[in-house]
Amino acid sequence: MAREVGRVAVPDPGARLPGGFWEAVAVWLERPQVANKRLCGARVEARRSAVLPRAEACGPRPSAGPEPEEPAAAGRDPEGPGGRRARRPPAGDPGRPREPAGLRALWDDFSAGLAGCRADLLAFLSRSAAGSRPEAPLDVELVLRTLVPKAGPRRPPPAPRRELVVRDVPHGAVTFLPLEEEDEGSPEVRTSNVYRVELSQSEEAWFISVLIFCPERWHADGVVYPSPSWLGEELPARLARWSVQSRKSDFRATLSLVPVEKYSSTYQALKEKYRGMVKVWPEVTDPEKFVYEDVAIATYLLILWEEERAERGVVAKQSFVDLGCGNGLLAHILSGEGHPGRGIDVRRRKIWELYGPQTRLEEAAITPSDETLFPGTDWLIGNHSDELTPWIPVIAARSSYDCRFFVLPCCFFDFAGKYCRRQSQKTQYREYLDFVQEVGVACGFHVQEDCLRIPSTKRVCLIGRSRTYPAAAEAELDEQRARYIRGRQGQPSPAARGPAHPDGHGAGEAGGPWLPGFQPREQAEPVRNCAGLPRAFLDRVVLQVASLLLRGRPLSPGGARSGTVQAWDRGESRALAEVAHALDTETLQRLKRECGGLQTLLRNSHQVFEVVNGRVHFRDWREERPQERRPDAYKTRTCWFFAHHPDGCVLPAHRCPFAHGPGELRPSLTPKKKKQLS
Repeated sequence: MAREVGRVAVPDPGARLPGGFWEAVAVWLERPQVANKRLCGARVEARRSAVLPRAEACGPRPSAGPEPEEPAAAGRDPEGPGGRRARRPPAGDPGRPREPAGLRALWDDFSAGLAGCRADLLAFLSRSAAGSRPEAPLDVELVLRTLVPKAGPRRPPPAPRRELVVRDVPHGAVTFLPLEEEDEGSPEVRTSNVYRVELSQSEEAWFISVLIFCPERWHADGVVYPSPSWLGEELPARLARWSVQSRKSDFRATLSLVPVEKYSSTYQALKEKYRGMVKVWPEVTDPEKFVYEDVAIATYLLILWEEERAERGVVAKQSFVDLGCGNGLLAHILSGEGHPGRGIDVRRRKIWELYGPQTRLEEAAITPSDETLFPGTDWLIGNHSDELTPWIPVIAARSSYDCRFFVLPCCFFDFAGKYCRRQSQKTQYREYLDFVQEVGVACGFHVQEDCLRIPSTKRVCLIGRSRTYPAAAEAELDEQRARYIRGRQGQPSPAARGPAHPDGHGAGEAGGPWLPGFQPREQAEPVRNCAGLPRAFLDRVVLQVASLLLRGRPLSPGGARSGTVQAWDRGESRALAEVAHALDTETLQRLKRECGGLQTLLRNSHQVFEVVNGRVHFRDWREERPQERRPDAYKTRTCWFFAHHPDGCVLPAHRCPFAHGPGELRPSLTPKKKKQLS
């Protein structure tokens, strides 16, 4: 009855198996969305140990011991798709509504039906031949999980589905049994859509297989239950790859502090509501990345705050201040969803004009001091807030006892200046996150960490929702904060500080900054794209690199001829490290300081060079597609190859988009742009 739908060899297993197999299974169990993109995620409800029953006459059997299940979310009971099992009579007064069954009761009923009545399914679970009697009880682990489908753009999300997962560790197998909810709220195990993942060994080779119980009854819905071909091909291939990779992560699972099903539906609704911002985005930054990233961050905060209101038993929506708000879209979305607040940034953006008066955005520099406190604000937000990031827990702690914070660190800053690494055994990102968390703890917060679902490599956020001390101890804790901040910079004891603030904290001087040396971001953003360097300097570097690619062939001093296809010298391809080695130290330092580096200059010299996979070579304009040439820029600049390449330009004058000599030059049709702020 069961059929194997796929088998994949595990490449280079080494010493990772069988432990690596169970790590891979844990990914599929807890984060199935990394393989099945139509899922938003999964929530593990409960775990417990159990014993598979013997194949014998039907009848109720005791469960695997008196210990209760360990719920992952208290008060939640199974619900979702499922099958049929033996009925369990309600306990107590027949007139009372039956309480939803937990994992233990669910297993009691299911195992009672397995013994004798469902020998085929019992054999599938125990890997024994149908009808055989196992010599000893088979210990297994039970997991109850909820699968959350991803919401679609124009359709409501499918209902979450529940599964009973049976982990048979001694035999290297795990079975997934779908559940369905009866009208009275008691889940039952279905016998359709049951599948099993197994690890097996043949001589020196390891294999991962997927088997389906009753394949003729398999129903693929394309979301929670994919097709048998996907289960047999895609799933074992991914598990095999994960089994030999180190899955240990320094970070929490994605969206671990909010319910993923609520996040999925809210994100889809906000994405539809604010997707029009992509079309009107006036900044030079990528609109899709910034719009959908801020939509995702806003979704997370809205769900987090909704859960907080439910826990606190309040109705009023939380207020906020977004420090370093940048383009202001996050503040705009939060305000549009009913949360009173504002955003503050040192530079005004063009897009601010599009939001309307209901979105409060202020152009101001923030220097941590008694003048930059927000006593009436519930939450302080730091979304890629750069130099303000480590200060946000401090400002929140000193604003009021009830002020909370959310930070999404990106660039690495200390209290004054760049952050200096101290632990080489960690990645720089992990070390910096630990530092910001340490700041929050020193400020008296219980700090939580979560991983957002955003299109960014820096997506770990830190949250301070509650304090570790009573409100009466505020003055003592503020002394602790001051000692910690000054200790980071080697400052003298806080005893030398000025008078205490009325709220209980002090400053270096009354009303002055909390730490000398802090520098807010400059209002005018420095240009780092070669525009600030002299043209003669840039031309000299381009000629130096070109000479290196041409193996030292002399370049034309000015005015060349059009080359021929047969004779044109394409030059060599050189690694960026080789090119950098050929330039003098002063030139490299100047490029890095004012231009962003050698690679930036070469990429900006688009007419001459192409940089691919860390190597630079001449751009061959014969290979450029015509649609890539801007008609408004046609013949508005001199052809570099015509002027400097020893063989001239590879294209004839009528085909080259650049001017072969001053006689072909045309005035530019594009007006010069003013410098834009990102």
